[in-house]
Amino acid sequence: MAPIRALIVDDEELLRLLVERVLRAAGYETACASDGDDAMVVAANGPPFDLLVTDEVMPRLTGHQLARAMRERYPDLKVLYLTGYRDQVFDAKGSLWAGEAFLDKPCTAEGLLQAVSQLLFGRLLRRDEHRPDVLPRHPRDV
Repeated sequence: MAPIRALIVDDEELLRLLVERVLRAAGYETACASDGDDAMVVAANGPPFDLLVTDEVMPRLTGHQLARAMRERYPDLKVLYLTGYRDQVFDAKGSLWAGEAFLDKPCTAEGLLQAVSQLLFGRLLRRDEHRPDVLPRHPRDV
């Protein structure tokens, strides 16, 4: 079984590294990008991602523009907008699409894992399920 792959995109390095550390500790395979353009390069140079965790407000390419471009290539991609600008997501998109969710910044590690598990698996994983040796290897395996 292939591991669940998450691409984390945020122009704030500390937040990007924190999200990566939380998801990696929970068993996800992660990659990071500092903006939408960088994320498109990362996505083009490897296997598909299952999850995109992105900020909305970034230079050059917004989170929802990045999500739209990536979902054209990977229609099953789930998207979590991790943003302090929820209103801008809705102003730009009108509403979230299927397979998308948002989480307000700042958030806790627990809140991040709950949002990710709900988005990927359709349910909250128990705290003891967020370990690399227990995490379902792919949403289709649940």
